[in-house]
Amino acid sequence: MGDGRALCFAEWGDPGGFPVFSLHGTPGGRLNRHPDEGKYAVAGARVITYDRPGYGSSSRDPGRSVVDCVHDVAAIADALGIEQFAVTGGSGGGPHSLAVAARLGARVVRARCDVGVAPFGVEGVDFLEGMDPLNVAEFSWAIEGEQRLVPELERELREMGERVAQDPSKLLGDNWALDESDRAVLSRPDFAVVIKEAIEDLVRGGVWGWVDDDLAFAKPWGFDLAEIAVPVEVRYGVRDVLVPAAHGAWLGRNVPGARVVVEESEGHMGDPDKIIEETRWLVTGE
Repeated sequence: MGDGRALCFAEWGDPGGFPVFSLHGTPGGRLNRHPDEGKYAVAGARVITYDRPGYGSSSRDPGRSVVDCVHDVAAIADALGIEQFAVTGGSGGGPHSLAVAARLGARVVRARCDVGVAPFGVEGVDFLEGMDPLNVAEFSWAIEGEQRLVPELERELREMGERVAQDPSKLLGDNWALDESDRAVLSRPDFAVVIKEAIEDLVRGGVWGWVDDDLAFAKPWGFDLAEIAVPVEVRYGVRDVLVPAAHGAWLGRNVPGARVVVEESEGHMGDPDKIIEETRWLVTGE
């Protein structure tokens, strides 16, 4: 980066396929992907993931806002010689995908926001209503500020690393009121490999990316959804207790021209076996 920061990224799928930036959730990193990257290739996609600042091997960018990811995505695309691409983001990556769609519209052909949070404090959605109490606690720490948030997330990251080392299906522990559809995804042996790799890298990189994501969600995103002028799909699960359906419904109403997909039988994780059709839409629009 021109400001001296390092950005770490990875590529999956077909090297000659259409570029799709996939922006990870919170917490997460470049190793978060579908366990069978061959399915990206079947969909015709060259999938690019990267560690947001402070995660993995990417330098921290203290005080960043959601919109600041736009410069990072543009820099990676430029470095790879990519002019046009699609972008998708899940959970904490959802608002970041919308920022890219808003500010890099001339380069973005399609975008998806999958189980993404709505902006904090906007009219029409209660940010915390319907969230699992553990998630409410985390956002409450973020609202209080960095000094309150950091030691809590340091503890949570340490405990997460210990759980996953023993059993990757325990990524979130036993105290969350997750839907059974989410538990089923976490229990899949193929996902266990990805979870273990991703969490080991997350622990090595430290807590700052997670901290800065949470702080960014507790303040204005730095762009207006009305700026978006490219095709966007807003997807959310009715049974989601991490990012309640009301967030997706609000985004569906406020992202201009959004195609809204409501998954009645899904929670936060979604159905991994839909990856080919979901990726193909990003590649072709069909």
